[in-house]
Amino acid sequence: MLKNSELARRPIAIDLFAGAGGLSLAFEQAGFDIAAAVEIDPIHCAVHHYNFPDTATLCASVTDITGNEIRLRAGIGNRQVDVVCGGAPCQGFSLIGRRALDDPRNDLVFHFVRLIRELKPSYFVFENVKGLTLGKHKKFLDEVVIEMTNAGYQIALPWKVLNAADFGVPQSRQRLFLIGARQGLPMPAYPISTERTTVNDAIFDLPNANDFPELSQGDAVHANYSTKAMYAKRLRGLIEDPLDFSYPRTFDRTLLTCSGRTEHTELSKTRFSATANGETEAVSRFLKLDPSGVCNTLRAGTDSARGAFTSPRPIHPTYPRVITVREAARLHSYPDWFRFHSTKWHGFREIGNSVPPLLGRAVALEVIKSLGITPVKPVKTIATSAEYLLKLNMATAAKHFRVSPKVIGQRLRKTEQTQTNPPTQLMLCEPEVAYG
Repeated sequence: MLKNSELARRPIAIDLFAGAGGLSLAFEQAGFDIAAAVEIDPIHCAVHHYNFPDTATLCASVTDITGNEIRLRAGIGNRQVDVVCGGAPCQGFSLIGRRALDDPRNDLVFHFVRLIRELKPSYFVFENVKGLTLGKHKKFLDEVVIEMTNAGYQIALPWKVLNAADFGVPQSRQRLFLIGARQGLPMPAYPISTERTTVNDAIFDLPNANDFPELSQGDAVHANYSTKAMYAKRLRGLIEDPLDFSYPRTFDRTLLTCSGRTEHTELSKTRFSATANGETEAVSRFLKLDPSGVCNTLRAGTDSARGAFTSPRPIHPTYPRVITVREAARLHSYPDWFRFHSTKWHGFREIGNSVPPLLGRAVALEVIKSLGITPVKPVKTIATSAEYLLKLNMATAAKHFRVSPKVIGQRLRKTEQTQTNPPTQLMLCEPEVAYG
């Protein structure tokens, strides 16, 4: 929980559907304090708490929590909430009913709207997949706009689909952003594209994980770096980022983290080596990254209830292997102090499900500008939490947050999947394939 003395200095944000914390970091970097983060998955909650130890991490579903409970557990009392941000997971949006928001399968977005009504923030930022703006799905988005207007918000229209690659992220990733302001408040503008960053800028200073036998069993090792690119220097904390107003973190810059190795057969490595940069390897269908280009969209894979498939991971532009979690984090614009779950499966899911911080920060900077606040870099330094939080399994993470280990559904049989996800539900997520 944030101390009152800290809360008094900066505007406050609440992050719904927080995951590991992509939007939390984005708004912190823009000058906000993250008073509370709501996330249903205990493993993601543990990772969020590790990286944001001063934030009230609420392990709960948005369907089961009220605005007053968020205020109580965040310790903010009746203080004005400056912004609520979040994006409901895109498991599917049903349009079969007369009103999309009345369909129970759409209740995550319904409860996002409800919590905006209860918390009454000055601003909200709703983030989601590009597909929500297309075809019949647009009806759903139109209803969200109507509901927010009825709740007393003016909406920045037309909404925008922003590509992370236009905001300094070395990855092509398009996401919808919908921004709202309470009636009478200045309306934030959508950010204008800034700089371009390449794969080379992002990951070429990272030591090769395959050079360290320790990374076959763990995900961290001490290593030597030779960092020259400006982008990488900023993520390593070697030089100051003039638009980063987050709290400095204490971390060991000699430690290569989130770098557990993926073992490949010799045949796979031969195929990877023979694939040209920027081309897709014929058997695995993995893209080999072009060092002078940007990464393709990093996807999350599916959760346990939908088969626990891992999404295809790009091939490193130089080494005959897929990229590590840390390399994916660099390609997503996470700083090196930011840690993910120690397993590759959870780590890649946490990255693939999150908003790239630099993209989110571009939006958040427009919001804080509309608040009339000039952000400043905090003096206080934050030490991340205990590393055991990064190694919890579902049972131990659930126990840590005192919730049921069954809050995240397990894999269902095919007949059960048909009953749970009827064919009338329109899916907006990109298709995933099994990873071998």
